[in-house]
Amino acid sequence: MSTSARRRPSVPRFGANYTPSQGWFHHWLDFDLDAVRADLDSLAGLGLDHIRVFPLWPLFQPNRTLIRPRAVEQLVQLAEAAAERGLDVNVDGLQGHLSSFDFLPAWTQTWHRRNLFTDPDVVAGQAAYLRTLAAALAGLPNFIGMTIGNEINQFSGPPHPDPDPITPEQAGTWLTQLLDACEEGAPGKLHLHAEYDAAWYVDDHPFTPAHAARLGAVTAVHSWVFNGTAQRHGRTGSATEHHAAYLIELSKAWALDPHRPVWLQEVGAPAPLIPAEHAAAFTEATVANALDCADVWGVTWWCSHDVSRDLADFPELEYSLGLLTNDRKVKPAGETIARIVRERRGQEYRPAVRTTALALDTGDDTTSPRRATCGPGGEFFEAFARLTEEGHRPAVVLESLARDKMHLAARGITEVLRPHDVR
Repeated sequence: MSTSARRRPSVPRFGANYTPSQGWFHHWLDFDLDAVRADLDSLAGLGLDHIRVFPLWPLFQPNRTLIRPRAVEQLVQLAEAAAERGLDVNVDGLQGHLSSFDFLPAWTQTWHRRNLFTDPDVVAGQAAYLRTLAAALAGLPNFIGMTIGNEINQFSGPPHPDPDPITPEQAGTWLTQLLDACEEGAPGKLHLHAEYDAAWYVDDHPFTPAHAARLGAVTAVHSWVFNGTAQRHGRTGSATEHHAAYLIELSKAWALDPHRPVWLQEVGAPAPLIPAEHAAAFTEATVANALDCADVWGVTWWCSHDVSRDLADFPELEYSLGLLTNDRKVKPAGETIARIVRERRGQEYRPAVRTTALALDTGDDTTSPRRATCGPGGEFFEAFARLTEEGHRPAVVLESLARDKMHLAARGITEVLRPHDVR
């Protein structure tokens, strides 16, 4: 199901983050197109329309000036196989980081240690790599666009054990340079960046909500309730089942375009916080609540296939996040997604306007130095959770815009509350 990259879908897209069933992301070392095709068949069988694909950066660019043609060719083969099955493809370039493991090229580490975000040679190498991947895929009708890399903001500060510290200004410069490289390689496609939730919840984190909501073609949010939400509110708590929707609405507060698309690019049901027997119910509630938000570009589940237990040292929750087992059997969450896809196809997507907004003050709107209030246990987070528990559908507005009549009117907001108003 190919679409123009920048056309806003009338019905949200449904997809999966593709975790190969054989070898996990190490499959790039022994690329088996037949195994990939079998995986893609199992995903197409769920009715999905896209996948998110993750090259391993050190394998594709082992030297700053060597981007392996064979690796790029295999990526194109994967995308072509997806097209044959009606699946569009988004590609993350800089991995970077996946499921607790870091994958960084030797030319950025130890004897060649350089800052990933500010060293001119490193950034030029990253740009060349992203430009090369984008150009190789640009002619494929099912190519959605590039994501700079998966949650690469985790390298920029704590709790990473060996971070590359930067300022918000430097983060913005880096993002702009690499988004430009993607656009140069594949003009007109949907290019974006994606951070883990420190960008929304951690004071002074260099990647900011303003970066997320103002740079790139869409805003990406990654919703993981193991961040303290499920621990605090339980598996069926309103805050847990609305966490993805909360992030979507939170992101809208910083957007300059009141209808900027938001991509729920990662969301999953992590055991044991969401026990296996409750994964289907959590999936149902999470997707329903997310699609009660306007301007959702799509929902991309993490992940496609379970990680084989033949592979060691993963955090326990990483083994069982798939919609399918690693022998390609559909799990209850996969059955739920398939049913939702069937039910949503052909339906009008027009959620009711959220007329009540909760005002948010994180300090300066550009750098947001006081973001902890937005995270689990924070005053703003808990006020939003109480409103949803009471059956309300709050939007979020920055305090600096809470009295701006034109801004409120553009978003359909008629009432503004503060956290202290919510009891």
